Amino acid sequence: MNRVISNFIKSLTVTRFFALAFIIIITTGTILLCLPVSSRAFEFTPFIDSFFTATSATCVTGLVLYDTYTHWSLFGQTIILIMIQVGGIGFMTVAFTVAFFKNRRIGLKERELMQESVAAPQIGGIVKLAKMIIIGTLIFEGAGALLLSFRFVPEKGFFSGVFSAIFHAVSAFCNAGFDLMGYKGEYSSLTSYSGDWYVNIIIMLLIIIGGIGFYVWSDLKENKFHFKKYSIHTKLVLTVTAILIIIPAIMIFLIEKYDAGVLSNTPLSEALASSLFQSVTTRTAGFNTLPVASLSDAVILVLMMLMLIGGSPGSTAGGIKTTTFAVLVMSINAVMKKRENPECFKRRLEPDILKKAAAILIVYMALIIAGTMILCITDDIPLKESLFEVFSAINTVGLSLGATAKLGVISKIVIALLMYFGRIGCLSIVMALSATYLPPPISYPLGKVAIG
Repeated sequence: MNRVISNFIKSLTVTRFFALAFIIIITTGTILLCLPVSSRAFEFTPFIDSFFTATSATCVTGLVLYDTYTHWSLFGQTIILIMIQVGGIGFMTVAFTVAFFKNRRIGLKERELMQESVAAPQIGGIVKLAKMIIIGTLIFEGAGALLLSFRFVPEKGFFSGVFSAIFHAVSAFCNAGFDLMGYKGEYSSLTSYSGDWYVNIIIMLLIIIGGIGFYVWSDLKENKFHFKKYSIHTKLVLTVTAILIIIPAIMIFLIEKYDAGVLSNTPLSEALASSLFQSVTTRTAGFNTLPVASLSDAVILVLMMLMLIGGSPGSTAGGIKTTTFAVLVMSINAVMKKRENPECFKRRLEPDILKKAAAILIVYMALIIAGTMILCITDDIPLKESLFEVFSAINTVGLSLGATAKLGVISKIVIALLMYFGRIGCLSIVMALSATYLPPPISYPLGKVAIG
């Protein structure tokens, strides 16, 4: 039996292996969350609701049907925390950790899976990179938990405060958006800390570090602050990340502060903190210090664009990724300048990269349109709420305008599938479901089509 299972696993492509691994994790989590011991009331949680929560946690999204603090017991919260950690740093990273401590040899198949998990450019040095990811994760999450405990322990007591600090540090680093602030008001997230720069900075740094990608860590560790020595990938990730933090933060601040928005009567320091925090967290983390449903339509549109872009490849983040967005923008620039290929930092990018970037965007948009239509039809949810919910799900963000509580069974399944697709990668899912590609036996004559 073991040999049959082993042969089956070896026969899977890397993409199909990951797709199956996440299904196993979600299924296990669903069963555990259904149990009475997982709820504070010691009652069975409906299967569909447990499945939704397990998917949201494993896919590090943060959309919830129940307030995490008020509904789930300490056991249930711990299960959610484990799923966030496994889903955030990648199943293969966890598997590597087990193999490492058991002194088990890491084979070629495991190295290939590890490479795919962290989006490393080559298989060479992947074991060293995996060790760095594990150690780095422990350091960053540990430091975040320690710093947050200075704020949470005085508020909640030692044990509860330490657990809350660990939970939020892991949730922030893994860009999950789950919180335990329900004792201050259900679904309140971090709104009570909107003017607290100490908590805001810690959470933002954890989100950014977890969202730039593990390969970028390696480059930064090796080349320190020498920007010119970084790879094109690292330069692009850091540049786009900085732009997507600063510009949207300014837009949110100006619109909500000076256009009769939710920040119009807020002190300047708190308004700046809230604007910056919302800009950072919206791309994939799902925490919020502002009441999202009260934001202006212009800011809601900005948030949806940020959600679509998301974080960077090989990270804990979702979305089409910063590099995909950058390639699309550079391709527009190349067309305008009549260049054959996109160019970046005085380098010409490979010819096929635009096709992949365009395919990713089209698949995402197709699923967004389909998901939005289903929510509008099945549960009669208004277009803006449905669209925002779908954007949040497929880009593994976790923000909501209130549609989550209105979801029926069909819509819950749809949103769960979108979260799953978003975490695995929509294009990867399409490839996993498609037949093995075989190149055509002939090369067809060139044809021309007018576009634009």
